[in-house]
Amino acid sequence: MKQRIVAIALVGFGLGSAGSLWAADKVELTTRVSGVVEEVLVKPGQRVKKGAVLLRLDRTVLQARLDEATAEQARADADEADARRELARAEELFNRTVSSVSELEAATLRHARAKAALSGANARHAIAKKNLSDAELKAPFNGVVSSVPGGPGTVVTADCQPKPLVVFQP
Repeated sequence: MKQRIVAIALVGFGLGSAGSLWAADKVELTTRVSGVVEEVLVKPGQRVKKGAVLLRLDRTVLQARLDEATAEQARADADEADARRELARAEELFNRTVSSVSELEAATLRHARAKAALSGANARHAIAKKNLSDAELKAPFNGVVSSVPGGPGTVVTADCQPKPLVVFQP
């Protein structure tokens, strides 16, 4: 399957490390996530402000992944709460000398595992949420679009060295 890449060139200026103004010859931008371009919102010659949305990827798969991560997070939260209650019960029984050390240790281990699972679920939820927001490519500074070689339907692959989707030029 042949893949095309969207490139949008913008003209722009930035500040150097000493506060001096520099003109970027070109700044290449790409999305951090893979997907299919749903719409391109700019045209060559168009001036854009910092933060303006340049293009959007189809969000269907990314939204589904966020929904999965949200469900996993809720499940892990419930499991952790249950393990916490069981640990409190095991501690109470141990303190009353009704249960053994091994039962308390088992409850402590279950709670530690549930907390770790919840932490992982929270991290996967944060990543899925960030991926969904990265389906929009935004201008990093004010500039002028110089070219838009791709369009809707373009496949974008965010690999180790992704191809540019947006190029800013002075």
